Amino acid sequence: MKLKLLILALLASIALAKEPNRPECIAPAKPGGGFDLTCKLAQVSLMQTGIISKPIRTTYMPGGVGVVAYNTMNTSKSKDPNVIVAFSSGTLLNIATGKHGKYDENDVKWLAAVGVDYGAIVVRADSPYKDLKDLLEALKKDPKAVSFGAGGSVGGQDWMQTALLAKAAGIDVSNVRYVAFEGGGEATTSLLGNHVSAIASGMSESLPHLEAGTIRVLAVFAEDRLKTENKAKDVPTAREQGYDVVWPIIRGFYMASNAPEDAYNWWLEAFGKLYESKEFKEQRELRGLFEFNKKGKELDAFVKKQTNTFRELAKEYKLIR
Repeated sequence: MKLKLLILALLASIALAKEPNRPECIAPAKPGGGFDLTCKLAQVSLMQTGIISKPIRTTYMPGGVGVVAYNTMNTSKSKDPNVIVAFSSGTLLNIATGKHGKYDENDVKWLAAVGVDYGAIVVRADSPYKDLKDLLEALKKDPKAVSFGAGGSVGGQDWMQTALLAKAAGIDVSNVRYVAFEGGGEATTSLLGNHVSAIASGMSESLPHLEAGTIRVLAVFAEDRLKTENKAKDVPTAREQGYDVVWPIIRGFYMASNAPEDAYNWWLEAFGKLYESKEFKEQRELRGLFEFNKKGKELDAFVKKQTNTFRELAKEYKLIR
């Protein structure tokens, strides 16, 4: 019995030794957007479950909506075992359009997805636009009178949502007055400050403001209305309003290109345990995300397929040749 306990204690100490000693999550934008939400989901649920014993520090690294962070993980932090970096489908679109420079989807270790979000069109609660048709009719009448804010520049994820919606409505996206911000948090702040007419965003990052009654979500880019217990369940899809636009947003994490295998495997195992926990499921739902559990090789394959799909979409919109 004593020998068995000794072996168990030894195994526990080995497992503990592999735990990152300075766990950190990089949110590659300013506070308040989807990357921040993704880091907080991991930060809270990993601590609640006891999978990690030290609090995960969130570091904000704005710059190109993920470009600076991606480059950092391939240069100064290329071997860091402690750091996980939040990514979204927008990250993959940026890679597809060459915004990450010489680095592509093969230059980091894709770790784990933690949920799927959906694109949305958002206005202030006191906006004159009561539904998607109102907004698009105003846009058709005078494109320059309606300003669209979003996280990221032309060719980014939120711009692409705007472009797909404009195409579905028969509007030339080049005529749309587009205002770029450093992430969804900054775009939402601008909307609430009445500096832009509407924003393209993620449903999950809009949820706290929807619950608070400060915004109106005109449409969600999901196939069907969201099955949830919060106010998002009442948001109509673009499809049901006559505009065939669907835009799922995968949210998850990657690690440095040369992060040690044992560190990468520790995080992989941690997320595998997390997927099974009720704490994680509760925190995911609280943040307006839906199940999308892929990690390791399965996530890597998904990311590479999705990035190639985005390359074809980028060619269609003449963002790349």
